[in-house]
Amino acid sequence: MKNVIVIGSGVMGSGIAMCSILSGYPTIIYDLKKEALDKAIDYIHKQLNISVEKGKISPEKKEQSLKLLSITENKNELVADFVIEAILENLQIKRELFQHLETINSAESIFATNTSSIPITQIASGLNHPERLVGVHFFNPAHIMKLVEVIKGAATSDEVAEKAFNWSISLGKTTVYAQDAPGFIVNRVARHFYVEALKITEEGVASIPEIDNLMESTGFKMGPFRLMDLIGVDTNYSVTNSMFEQFNYDPKFRPNRIQKQKVDAGHHGKKSGKGFYNYE
Repeated sequence: MKNVIVIGSGVMGSGIAMCSILSGYPTIIYDLKKEALDKAIDYIHKQLNISVEKGKISPEKKEQSLKLLSITENKNELVADFVIEAILENLQIKRELFQHLETINSAESIFATNTSSIPITQIASGLNHPERLVGVHFFNPAHIMKLVEVIKGAATSDEVAEKAFNWSISLGKTTVYAQDAPGFIVNRVARHFYVEALKITEEGVASIPEIDNLMESTGFKMGPFRLMDLIGVDTNYSVTNSMFEQFNYDPKFRPNRIQKQKVDAGHHGKKSGKGFYNYE
Protein backbone atom coordinates (compact mmCIF):
# COMPACT_ATOMS: atom_id res chain seq x y z
CA MET A 1 0.00 0.00 0.00
CA LYS A 2 1.35 3.40 -0.99
CA ASN A 3 -1.35 5.80 0.12
CA VAL A 4 -4.28 5.89 2.53
CA ILE A 5 -7.54 7.82 2.83
CA VAL A 6 -9.43 8.14 6.11
CA ILE A 7 -13.08 9.12 5.74
CA GLY A 8 -14.37 10.92 8.81
CA SER A 9 -12.41 13.52 10.78
CA GLY A 10 -13.70 12.86 14.29
CA VAL A 11 -11.47 11.69 17.13
CA MET A 12 -11.39 8.15 15.74
CA GLY A 13 -10.67 9.15 12.16
CA SER A 14 -8.02 11.63 13.29
CA GLY A 15 -6.38 8.95 15.43
CA ILE A 16 -6.28 6.47 12.54
CA ALA A 17 -4.79 9.12 10.27
CA MET A 18 -2.17 9.88 12.90
CA CYS A 19 -1.18 6.19 13.09
CA SER A 20 -0.94 6.12 9.31
CA ILE A 21 1.34 9.14 8.87
CA LEU A 22 3.58 8.06 11.74
CA SER A 23 4.10 4.79 9.86
CA GLY A 24 5.10 6.61 6.68
CA TYR A 25 1.90 6.46 4.62
CA PRO A 26 0.79 9.58 2.71
CA THR A 27 -2.69 10.05 4.16
CA ILE A 28 -5.71 12.18 3.28
CA ILE A 29 -8.54 12.89 5.73
CA TYR A 30 -11.96 13.52 4.16
CA ASP A 31 -14.95 15.24 5.72
CA LEU A 32 -17.94 17.17 4.47
CA LYS A 33 -17.13 20.25 6.54
CA LYS A 34 -13.98 22.34 6.47
CA GLU A 35 -14.44 23.23 10.15
CA ALA A 36 -14.36 19.53 11.06
CA LEU A 37 -11.16 19.05 9.05
CA ASP A 38 -9.53 22.06 10.70
CA LYS A 39 -10.43 20.63 14.09
CA ALA A 40 -8.90 17.28 13.10
CA ILE A 41 -5.62 18.94 12.05
CA ASP A 42 -5.49 20.83 15.35
CA TYR A 43 -6.12 17.58 17.25
CA ILE A 44 -3.35 15.74 15.40
CA HIS A 45 -0.88 18.59 15.97
CA LYS A 46 -1.75 18.59 19.67
CA GLN A 47 -1.35 14.83 20.05
CA LEU A 48 1.96 14.82 18.16
CA ASN A 49 3.25 17.61 20.39
CA ILE A 50 2.32 15.55 23.45
CA SER A 51 4.21 12.59 21.97
CA VAL A 52 7.28 14.79 21.46
CA GLU A 53 7.06 16.13 25.02
CA LYS A 54 6.87 12.57 26.39
CA GLY A 55 9.84 11.49 24.27
CA LYS A 56 7.82 8.98 22.27
CA ILE A 57 8.78 10.58 18.95
CA SER A 58 11.40 13.13 17.94
CA PRO A 59 10.57 16.64 16.68
CA GLU A 60 11.97 15.53 13.31
CA LYS A 61 9.61 12.54 13.20
CA LYS A 62 6.69 14.85 13.96
CA GLU A 63 7.56 17.19 11.09
CA GLN A 64 8.18 14.33 8.66
CA SER A 65 4.82 12.79 9.56
CA LEU A 66 2.88 16.03 9.16
CA LYS A 67 4.27 16.42 5.63
CA LEU A 68 2.41 13.20 4.75
CA LEU A 69 -0.96 14.56 5.92
CA SER A 70 -3.52 16.39 3.78
CA ILE A 71 -7.27 17.05 3.81
CA THR A 72 -10.11 17.21 1.30
CA GLU A 73 -13.82 18.02 1.13
CA ASN A 74 -14.14 16.60 -2.38
CA LYS A 75 -15.88 13.21 -2.41
CA ASN A 76 -14.51 12.48 -5.86
CA GLU A 77 -10.90 12.67 -4.64
CA LEU A 78 -11.29 9.58 -2.44
CA VAL A 79 -8.98 7.44 -4.55
CA ALA A 80 -6.22 5.43 -2.84
CA ASP A 81 -4.74 1.98 -2.34
CA PHE A 82 -6.44 1.72 1.04
CA VAL A 83 -9.59 3.62 2.06
CA ILE A 84 -10.97 3.30 5.59
CA GLU A 85 -14.14 4.93 6.89
CA ALA A 86 -14.74 6.09 10.45
CA ILE A 87 -18.13 7.73 10.08
CA LEU A 88 -21.56 7.50 11.69
CA GLU A 89 -22.61 4.02 12.82
CA ASN A 90 -25.40 3.85 10.24
CA LEU A 91 -25.75 0.92 7.86
CA GLN A 92 -27.34 2.80 4.96
CA ILE A 93 -24.83 5.67 5.04
CA LYS A 94 -21.91 3.22 5.03
CA ARG A 95 -23.39 1.23 2.14
CA GLU A 96 -23.87 4.36 0.04
CA LEU A 97 -20.32 5.49 0.77
CA PHE A 98 -18.73 2.22 -0.38
CA GLN A 99 -20.96 2.09 -3.45
CA HIS A 100 -19.58 5.51 -4.42
CA LEU A 101 -15.99 4.44 -3.69
CA GLU A 102 -16.39 1.49 -6.07
CA THR A 103 -17.21 3.84 -8.94
CA ILE A 104 -14.06 5.99 -8.62
CA ASN A 105 -11.34 3.58 -7.44
CA SER A 106 -9.34 0.95 -9.28
CA ALA A 107 -10.02 -2.76 -8.99
CA GLU A 108 -6.98 -3.10 -6.71
CA SER A 109 -8.15 -0.61 -4.06
CA ILE A 110 -9.06 -2.04 -0.66
CA PHE A 111 -12.02 -0.66 1.29
CA ALA A 112 -12.17 -0.93 5.09
CA THR A 113 -14.83 -0.08 7.62
CA ASN A 114 -14.08 0.86 11.22
CA THR A 115 -17.61 -0.12 12.26
CA SER A 116 -17.92 -1.02 15.93
CA SER A 117 -20.93 -3.26 15.67
CA ILE A 118 -22.43 -3.74 12.19
CA PRO A 119 -21.54 -7.05 10.47
CA ILE A 120 -19.24 -6.56 7.48
CA THR A 121 -21.44 -8.79 5.32
CA GLN A 122 -24.37 -6.41 5.78
CA ILE A 123 -22.31 -3.36 4.81
CA ALA A 124 -20.94 -5.18 1.73
CA SER A 125 -24.43 -6.12 0.55
CA GLY A 126 -25.17 -4.27 -2.67
CA LEU A 127 -21.53 -3.79 -3.68
CA ASN A 128 -20.42 -5.04 -7.08
CA HIS A 129 -17.23 -6.38 -5.47
CA PRO A 130 -17.98 -7.26 -1.82
CA GLU A 131 -14.73 -9.23 -1.71
CA ARG A 132 -12.85 -5.90 -1.50
CA LEU A 133 -14.47 -4.80 1.79
CA VAL A 134 -12.95 -5.74 5.14
CA GLY A 135 -13.50 -4.68 8.73
CA VAL A 136 -10.55 -2.96 10.43
CA HIS A 137 -11.74 -1.94 13.87
CA PHE A 138 -9.58 0.43 15.93
CA PHE A 139 -10.23 1.42 19.53
CA ASN A 140 -10.35 4.94 20.91
CA PRO A 141 -7.98 6.75 21.09
CA ALA A 142 -6.66 5.00 17.99
CA HIS A 143 -3.13 6.41 18.19
CA ILE A 144 -2.71 5.03 21.73
CA MET A 145 -4.77 1.84 21.91
CA LYS A 146 -2.80 -1.13 20.57
CA LEU A 147 -5.56 -3.56 19.62
CA VAL A 148 -7.11 -3.76 16.14
CA GLU A 149 -9.70 -6.32 15.04
CA VAL A 150 -9.68 -7.42 11.38
CA ILE A 151 -13.00 -8.91 10.28
CA LYS A 152 -13.77 -10.84 7.11
CA GLY A 153 -17.29 -10.63 5.74
CA ALA A 154 -18.82 -13.65 4.02
CA ALA A 155 -17.45 -12.42 0.69
CA THR A 156 -14.18 -10.78 1.80
CA SER A 157 -11.24 -12.33 -0.04
CA ASP A 158 -8.41 -13.87 1.94
CA GLU A 159 -5.95 -11.63 0.10
CA VAL A 160 -7.78 -8.43 1.08
CA ALA A 161 -8.04 -9.53 4.72
CA GLU A 162 -4.35 -10.40 4.81
CA LYS A 163 -3.34 -7.05 3.32
CA ALA A 164 -5.50 -5.20 5.85
CA PHE A 165 -4.00 -7.31 8.64
CA ASN A 166 -0.46 -6.55 7.48
CA TRP A 167 -1.26 -2.82 7.19
CA SER A 168 -2.43 -2.82 10.78
CA ILE A 169 0.72 -4.65 11.87
CA SER A 170 2.81 -2.04 10.02
CA LEU A 171 1.21 0.62 12.26
CA GLY A 172 2.60 -1.19 15.29
CA LYS A 173 -0.77 -2.58 16.34
CA THR A 174 -1.58 -5.85 18.07
CA THR A 175 -3.88 -7.27 15.40
CA VAL A 176 -6.34 -10.16 15.65
CA TYR A 177 -8.86 -11.75 13.32
CA ALA A 178 -12.46 -11.72 14.51
CA GLN A 179 -15.58 -13.41 13.19
CA ASP A 180 -18.26 -11.35 11.46
CA ALA A 181 -20.78 -11.14 14.29
CA PRO A 182 -22.41 -8.03 15.82
CA GLY A 183 -19.89 -6.21 18.01
CA PHE A 184 -17.16 -8.68 16.98
CA ILE A 185 -15.11 -9.59 20.10
CA VAL A 186 -14.37 -6.52 22.17
CA ASN A 187 -17.56 -4.50 21.78
CA ARG A 188 -19.73 -7.52 22.44
CA VAL A 189 -17.94 -8.13 25.73
CA ALA A 190 -17.48 -4.46 26.63
CA ARG A 191 -21.10 -3.44 26.01
CA HIS A 192 -22.05 -4.68 29.46
CA PHE A 193 -19.23 -2.68 31.02
CA TYR A 194 -21.30 0.36 30.02
CA VAL A 195 -24.86 -0.97 30.16
CA GLU A 196 -24.57 -2.48 33.66
CA ALA A 197 -22.81 0.63 34.99
CA LEU A 198 -25.72 2.73 33.70
CA LYS A 199 -28.22 0.34 35.31
CA ILE A 200 -26.40 0.59 38.65
CA THR A 201 -26.64 4.38 38.45
CA GLU A 202 -30.29 4.27 37.40
CA GLU A 203 -31.13 2.06 40.38
CA GLY A 204 -29.27 4.35 42.79
CA VAL A 205 -26.85 1.63 43.91
CA ALA A 206 -23.81 3.93 43.55
CA SER A 207 -22.89 7.30 42.07
CA ILE A 208 -21.03 7.80 38.81
CA PRO A 209 -17.70 8.75 40.47
CA GLU A 210 -18.03 5.83 42.91
CA ILE A 211 -18.53 3.33 40.07
CA ASP A 212 -15.59 4.74 38.10
CA ASN A 213 -13.30 4.81 41.12
CA LEU A 214 -14.20 1.25 42.12
CA MET A 215 -13.58 -0.10 38.61
CA GLU A 216 -10.26 1.74 38.35
CA SER A 217 -9.19 0.45 41.78
CA THR A 218 -9.62 -3.13 40.48
CA GLY A 219 -7.27 -2.53 37.54
CA PHE A 220 -9.31 -0.90 34.79
CA LYS A 221 -7.43 2.07 33.35
CA MET A 222 -10.68 4.02 33.09
CA GLY A 223 -14.10 3.53 34.64
CA PRO A 224 -17.12 3.15 32.32
CA PHE A 225 -18.34 6.74 32.58
CA ARG A 226 -14.93 8.34 32.07
CA LEU A 227 -14.43 6.02 29.11
CA MET A 228 -17.81 6.90 27.59
CA ASP A 229 -16.92 10.58 27.92
CA LEU A 230 -13.62 9.94 26.13
CA ILE A 231 -15.16 7.86 23.32
CA GLY A 232 -18.16 10.18 23.00
CA VAL A 233 -21.43 9.55 24.81
CA ASP A 234 -23.29 9.90 21.51
CA THR A 235 -20.97 7.46 19.73
CA ASN A 236 -21.23 4.93 22.55
CA TYR A 237 -25.03 5.25 22.60
CA SER A 238 -25.17 4.75 18.83
CA VAL A 239 -23.16 1.53 19.09
CA THR A 240 -25.41 0.25 21.89
CA ASN A 241 -28.50 0.95 19.76
CA SER A 242 -26.92 -0.82 16.81
CA MET A 243 -26.07 -3.91 18.85
CA PHE A 244 -29.53 -3.94 20.43
CA GLU A 245 -30.99 -4.15 16.92
CA GLN A 246 -28.38 -6.62 15.62
CA PHE A 247 -29.12 -9.02 18.49
CA ASN A 248 -32.87 -8.90 17.79
CA TYR A 249 -33.60 -6.58 20.72
CA ASP A 250 -32.14 -8.84 23.35
CA PRO A 251 -32.86 -7.01 26.66
CA LYS A 252 -29.27 -7.40 27.85
CA PHE A 253 -28.18 -4.90 25.16
CA ARG A 254 -31.02 -2.41 25.77
CA PRO A 255 -29.85 1.25 25.68
CA ASN A 256 -30.28 3.22 28.87
CA ARG A 257 -32.48 6.31 29.28
CA ILE A 258 -29.77 8.15 31.26
CA GLN A 259 -27.40 7.91 28.32
CA LYS A 260 -30.20 8.88 25.91
CA GLN A 261 -30.88 11.98 28.00
CA LYS A 262 -27.20 12.98 27.82
CA VAL A 263 -27.25 12.61 24.04
CA ASP A 264 -30.46 14.65 23.72
CA ALA A 265 -28.93 17.40 25.87
CA GLY A 266 -25.81 17.54 23.68
CA HIS A 267 -23.64 16.34 26.57
CA HIS A 268 -21.39 14.17 24.40
CA GLY A 269 -18.37 13.99 26.69
CA LYS A 270 -14.97 15.63 26.41
CA LYS A 271 -15.52 16.78 22.84
CA SER A 272 -18.54 18.87 23.85
CA GLY A 273 -17.16 20.02 27.21
CA LYS A 274 -19.71 18.09 29.23
CA GLY A 275 -20.81 14.48 29.51
CA PHE A 276 -21.10 12.43 32.67
CA TYR A 277 -18.46 14.86 33.96
CA ASN A 278 -17.96 18.57 33.33
CA TYR A 279 -14.85 19.50 31.30
CA GLU A 280 -15.64 23.15 30.66
